[in-house]
Amino acid sequence: MVKEVERVGIPVVHMCTITPISLTVGANRIIPTIAIPYPLGNPTLEPADEYALRYKLVSKAIEAFTIPVEQQTVFDV
Repeated sequence: MVKEVERVGIPVVHMCTITPISLTVGANRIIPTIAIPYPLGNPTLEPADEYALRYKLVSKAIEAFTIPVEQQTVFDV
């Protein structure tokens, strides 16, 4: 699905906890996340710290939209 969406010119950022799966399905822009049950958070953190973590992950994903890629790229967070 990711490749088909990008094929029509819409960039996609795939955020996931298991990056090898993203690589297997052909995602071009990959953002590693935290854990399978909580990909964009960590319930053990204080609310302000969890918000900062989520903000950082989503900001990196938005930044990844602006970066042209020719091959599969896993972005460091």
